[in-house]
Amino acid sequence: MQVLSTLLCDYAADYQGKLCVMGAFDTLRVRQFPVIYPHCALALRFSFQPGDEGEHRFQLSLIDPDGNRLLADKGEPSFNFNLKQLPADKLFLSQNFIINLQGLSLPRAANYSFDLRHNGEIIARIPLQAMLLPAN
Repeated sequence: MQVLSTLLCDYAADYQGKLCVMGAFDTLRVRQFPVIYPHCALALRFSFQPGDEGEHRFQLSLIDPDGNRLLADKGEPSFNFNLKQLPADKLFLSQNFIINLQGLSLPRAANYSFDLRHNGEIIARIPLQAMLLPAN
């Protein structure tokens, strides 16, 4: 399995196998902390090759600079993908996954990361820096 893309964005959709992304970002500038960001999404795209057949488990964690998992109390998003068999006419299979996040709570200005685990191991780390807007 290969990670093709991991993007934090305002909106994402899968349209007939195409990953459609609007407003990719890695920085939030806000007037005060704590802040609740109303909606964002993680857009993920993977490629599966022969030999990748079987069950794939994914879990997402939001990690603060102290190593705390901030989504644990709400339940960290997770999903499974079972690749039974690669179609005979394909060299690989691409698959999109979209994780919508509602009411993302960030307690302070800091560098955070979304850690994506595959079968328990971190396969991607998506950075997010949260900053105060300048006074003027």
